Amino acid sequence: MISIQDYAPIVGQEVIDQLRQLAEPLKGLKVVHVNSTKEGGGVAEILRMLVPLMKELGLDVRWEVIRGGERFFECTKGFHNALQGKSVVVHESLLQVYEKTNEQNAEDLRSVLEEADVVFIHDPQPLPLLKWCPNRKGKWIWRCHIDLSHPFRPVWRYLRQFVADFDASVFSLADFAQPVPHTMFLIPPSIDPLSEKNMELSAQEVNAVYSRFNLDKERPILLQVSRYDRFKDPVGVIRAYRLAKNFAPYLQLVLAGGGATDDPEGEAVLAEVNAEANGDPDIHVLRLPSDAHTTINALQRAAYIVIQKSIKEGFGLTVTEALWKGKPVIGGDTGGIRLQVVNHHTGFLVSTPEGAALRVRHLLQQPHKVAEMGVKAREFVRENFLITRDLRENLSLMVSLSFGDEERIELEMRQ
Repeated sequence: MISIQDYAPIVGQEVIDQLRQLAEPLKGLKVVHVNSTKEGGGVAEILRMLVPLMKELGLDVRWEVIRGGERFFECTKGFHNALQGKSVVVHESLLQVYEKTNEQNAEDLRSVLEEADVVFIHDPQPLPLLKWCPNRKGKWIWRCHIDLSHPFRPVWRYLRQFVADFDASVFSLADFAQPVPHTMFLIPPSIDPLSEKNMELSAQEVNAVYSRFNLDKERPILLQVSRYDRFKDPVGVIRAYRLAKNFAPYLQLVLAGGGATDDPEGEAVLAEVNAEANGDPDIHVLRLPSDAHTTINALQRAAYIVIQKSIKEGFGLTVTEALWKGKPVIGGDTGGIRLQVVNHHTGFLVSTPEGAALRVRHLLQQPHKVAEMGVKAREFVRENFLITRDLRENLSLMVSLSFGDEERIELEMRQ
C-alpha cells in the first residue's frame, strides 16, 4: 500500500508537509466522486490514485460509478464528440435515455450524494444527477476533462442547463472554460509516479516486451499509447510512420491501447486501424486490457520516440507518462498536449502526418537531442504534473468552497 510519505523522495518533504497542513481543516469531510467507469481512460486512472490519498489525509471519500446501457453510452459518446467540436445530432430518444438513466442512478445513490459535503461529478455522463438530489447538503462540482474550447453549440446548450445548477466547475485549461454562472477552477490532470504504469522497471521487465510482441530490439520504436478513438488519430499515426519510413526504413511502429467501458466506438476504430496497417509486419497494433499497466510502462521505456497525434485532447496522460520516462513526445498541436509539449524542449507540436514524419526524422538523426529533451521532459513533469500537485489543488478547491465565507482559516502547523 503506497503512503503519501512515499512521494517525499520525488517531490520533497516540504510538499508532503504542506499537503498534510492543507488537509487539516478538511478532516472528516464527506467527499464523493462520480464517473462512468472504473477501468479505461484518464479519469479512472486519476481517481484510482487520488481517492486513497485523500482518505489517508483524513477525508471521508467514496468513488461511485453510474450504470448505463448501450444506448446511454451511445448518447454520451455523442456528447463527447460534440463537446470536442464535431457536429453531432443527438436524437430526442437518446436524450430521454440519458436523463432516465441518471434518474435511476440517482435513486440508488441519493442518500450518499445528498449527505455528502462535496460531490465531484466527472464529465457529462453523470451530469444530471443533481437534478434528482433536491435535498443535497453540500457543494457540487462539475469536473470537465474534455477539450471544451469549441463545442458544438446545440449540445453544449443542452448540457449547460445541468451545469448551471452546480456550485463550481473545474477545467483542465483556461482555453476549455465556457461561461457558467458560478466559480471556475483550473486544475490540470496528473500522473502517479509510483503507480504500475510509471514506477521504475528493471531492464529485464522492459526487455520482455520485445519478445512478447515480436519487436526488434536493435531498431527504434515509434510508439503511440491511447484508446482506439478517432480523436487520437491512430490512422494519421500510421500515415506519418509510412512517410518516415522513406528515410528510415528500419523504423517500427507500435500502436498500443484498448477501450473503455463507456466508449462504444472502439471496435469500429480498431477495425479502421487494422485496415490501414494492411498487414505491414513492422506495424504492431496491440489491443491491451485496461489493467496492462506494467506492459504500457515497459513499452514507453522501450520506445525511442513517443507520438500522440491527437486531433482533440482534453489533456493526454499518455503524453505525461512518456515525458516522465524521459522520452521526447511528438504531439498534436491541440488541447492539453500544448500544456505539456514545449516545442523544441520536451518534444514537438505537429498538425499533420507530414509534420510528424519530419520531426521523427529530426530526432532519429540527432540522438543527442533525444537525450537532452528527455532530461527536460522528466523534470517538467516532476514540477508540474504529478499527483501531489493535483491533490494540493483539489484540497485548496475544497477549502475555498467549504470555508469561503470565513475571514480566516486556521491551518495547524506540524513540527
